[in-house]
Amino acid sequence: MSDESPRVNVLGVGISAVNMGRALEIIRGWIERREQHYVCVTPAHVVMECYHHPDLYPLLNLSGLTTPDGVSIVWLLRLQGRGEVGRVCGPDLMEAVCDISASKGWRHYFYGGRPGVAALLEKKLTVRHPGLQVVGLHSPPFSALGAEEDARVVEQINASSPDIVWIGISSPKQEQWMAAHVGKVSAPVLVGVGAAFDFLSGVKPRAPIWMQRSGLEWLYRLGSEPDRLWRRYVQYPLFGILVAAQLLGLRRFED
Repeated sequence: MSDESPRVNVLGVGISAVNMGRALEIIRGWIERREQHYVCVTPAHVVMECYHHPDLYPLLNLSGLTTPDGVSIVWLLRLQGRGEVGRVCGPDLMEAVCDISASKGWRHYFYGGRPGVAALLEKKLTVRHPGLQVVGLHSPPFSALGAEEDARVVEQINASSPDIVWIGISSPKQEQWMAAHVGKVSAPVLVGVGAAFDFLSGVKPRAPIWMQRSGLEWLYRLGSEPDRLWRRYVQYPLFGILVAAQLLGLRRFED
């Protein structure tokens, strides 16, 4: 089966028409063939970041996968005839990959999180997934790294020979980091998972399952961190208007 998946244009972002099982198949193929790719996990607010900052479009459209994260994205793809599509969000993808990693011998590196979070994440995941190999951790500063420091980090990552590097530094910084480092970092797979580090380490609570499945996880997160996240979610009404205009043919967004 080909590792290429069709994409659906959502406001100019090509969202991969995949579900969790298909995403795992594709990632497995990359690792087995040592092909270097990156994965953008993409809810509506990331699409809106591209709309407001068009220089971000290539970062998502040149990825190996740009997965449908938010339930609204999944509904949109299904509405356009992609009934096989399912939600592939950061925490769930990370858990699913870790679940099969021990049997395949895959090696993991965690890049991101506040100081101490990556170590806590390693502890929690190795308990939940016996045999999981975590070969390195790095918590970068909030500010951008200088060229020399960045080169040292790349050397450190490559020395640990990971198969997958998980990046948890929020959007769009993680997409920018992956696009700049694919090919420099020797790992076949880079995956930007945002807040998954906090959720899976237990530092922050995740929304109840019913809210995740009904498309209300964003509301839970807004209630948990209103001062930090209100600017992100205040864009959702505009997202709905733009999507309606695109579906009705009133507005065109180039791929």
